[in-house]
Amino acid sequence: MNKHLQQLIDLSIVDKEIDAFDPQIEEANYSYEAALAKTKSIEKDIENLTNEIKEEELKKSKNELHLAELSQKLEDNSKKSAEVKTEREMKSLQLEEEIAKEQVTFANEEIERLEKIIEMKKEQIAVAEASLVELQESLEKVKADVDAKLERLNKERQEVFMKKEKLLGTMNQKGLAFYQKIRRWAKNTTIVPVEDQACMGCHMVIGDKVYADVIKGEEITTCPHCGRILYMKPNEE
Repeated sequence: MNKHLQQLIDLSIVDKEIDAFDPQIEEANYSYEAALAKTKSIEKDIENLTNEIKEEELKKSKNELHLAELSQKLEDNSKKSAEVKTEREMKSLQLEEEIAKEQVTFANEEIERLEKIIEMKKEQIAVAEASLVELQESLEKVKADVDAKLERLNKERQEVFMKKEKLLGTMNQKGLAFYQKIRRWAKNTTIVPVEDQACMGCHMVIGDKVYADVIKGEEITTCPHCGRILYMKPNEE
């Protein structure tokens, strides 16, 4: 096989190794980011529940204030009843008292309802806070595992980069420029094997002459259909 072609094949293998690190790094980062996002989501839920409790407590305070006003009104009406002189005044006073008592009942029921809501939301906060503590503890472990994995991946990637730099130093620059030009669009399919007289990049059948040139491997041969660099695997030569 042509020396320069072999160098390009070796380079394509190294480039594939380098590109393979990106999804591994993304996966490692994702596991931490997912755990962190869940933590922030729980923190947001706690914040929302706390704000909702404040709103319910404000409603409760207004009802308690209204209840105090109604109690005072009933007390005043009780004093007025001793001073009533006519039946009309008595009926008017009784009507006011009935309305006030209904409002007292409603206010008490509303206060009780709001207290249940507040208690329920406090319980939800307690559960969320417990989950948050547990998640934050596991987050520290996830972060440590991710950091360790990233450190290993970066070390391995650096070793591959060094291997690539060493390879580039021995390569023909014209052939390298040609390879890089194709790689801009073909990525990790810049150099592909020929199987059953077909390019494994575009899967189109190549002509007999091109096929014969690929088998010889004396020159760098490209697919007439897609332009990728072709080679024959050793066991098929």
